[in-house]
Amino acid sequence: MKALHHVGITVKDLDASIRFYHDVLGLPFSNEPSPWFDGPELGPAVGVPGAGLRQVSLLLGDTTLELLEYKSPPSDTTTPLPSNNIGASHVAFLVDDIHETAADLTSKGITFFSDVNVVDEGVLAGWRWIYFADPDGYPLELVEVAYYNDEDRRQGIAAYLSTRA
Repeated sequence: MKALHHVGITVKDLDASIRFYHDVLGLPFSNEPSPWFDGPELGPAVGVPGAGLRQVSLLLGDTTLELLEYKSPPSDTTTPLPSNNIGASHVAFLVDDIHETAADLTSKGITFFSDVNVVDEGVLAGWRWIYFADPDGYPLELVEVAYYNDEDRRQGIAAYLSTRA
């Protein structure tokens, strides 16, 4: 495996999500929104029988964020899974200055779940992080890595691996 190519998020309304991710968060387009795909081969290919969907890809550094809207079959849920559920996920955006980025997003109407969290001990020492949600309630995170304890992390990983059978 070479890199993470893309992360896909299923959204309720692709156009509303484009307004949020492109217009508010500022992610540039990788491709324009697709037409609806709903051929008989699509369902088996994505593991969703009877699937009909459209998508857009937005750029995020060397990775792509893919937004997908399904017109069929209807969703079994009306909101994303809470983070403690198996299968739940979130997307974290790396930023240079978390306080500046949070202030900018707050001025654009974003509400954060808490103040910026600062970690200066343990396996994530150096992280500054804060969560918020997209229009569908999907959890998103800002992360600033203020410093990185490379030697501590290498030692921790080695210690962990030495305990595995």
